[in-house]
Amino acid sequence: MDLAYLRAHPQHLPTFLTHQRIRETPVGGGDVCTASRLTLDDGTSLFTKAWPSGSAPEHFFATEAAGLQWLRQARSVPIPEVIVALPELLALEWIDAGQASPAAAERFGRELAGLHRKGADTFGAEWPGFIGPLPQDNTPSAGPWASWFAERRLRPYLKISADSGALSAADVAAVEQVIHKIEGYGGGEPPARIHGDLWPGNVVWGADGRAWLVDPAAHGGHRETDLAQLRLFGGAPHLETIMSAYAEEWPLADGWRERVPVHQLHLLLIHTAAFGGAYRSAVRSATDAALGK
Repeated sequence: MDLAYLRAHPQHLPTFLTHQRIRETPVGGGDVCTASRLTLDDGTSLFTKAWPSGSAPEHFFATEAAGLQWLRQARSVPIPEVIVALPELLALEWIDAGQASPAAAERFGRELAGLHRKGADTFGAEWPGFIGPLPQDNTPSAGPWASWFAERRLRPYLKISADSGALSAADVAAVEQVIHKIEGYGGGEPPARIHGDLWPGNVVWGADGRAWLVDPAAHGGHRETDLAQLRLFGGAPHLETIMSAYAEEWPLADGWRERVPVHQLHLLLIHTAAFGGAYRSAVRSATDAALGK
């Protein structure tokens, strides 16, 4: 099987894998899916993701494929091409890894601004949403951003986290204070075209000297959400270079630094909802910072 054949017959990929007709090498794939590098007969490499056991949730890989293709349409930050999108797996263009450099970071900042500026028709998206292993409500909304973000991006994962015991009653009450004050955290901009899950692990620094975006939860949202997520879990390399280049292309509204914890709460609540109380302190720290404590 070569790339031309696979493009013409994507439905045959699972059969070739089952019968070991394609060289498959396991690689790191994150906390949700199993991942492999495929080497085709013509030497082409692909990155594949599959649900680890049983059937993937309905639309899971179709959602990621739709998001990747929508981000690629902006022709700004490089996004891997979708080669195969089936209910049970996703196969993407392979990215050769390189090193994060100041030059790559500067280019990434400018290209990320270009992606965001491409915009979106509404908040949400035309496809069902997932983020990590969890569904995400992508029902298109005219906004405003504040109420949409509170009801579609914070409250559902706060409830899951509370019901599972990952957050205490005091934690929940603190997050509810942020939700109650959400109108005061800005958000007057129209929807941006955002990655939606832009923690540093979803930026692949390529051998071509560019930063590639992978594993999106793409939708129309607030551009500050992507930028705030880049600061999580140790932060992206050369973060201030990224931010400076971004600001030269598209300056942020006044007060954006104070709003970072609010935007980070979305992804942090996803973590308590999906992975439990190990992320409780991060949720509480962001909440307290958002409340000025």
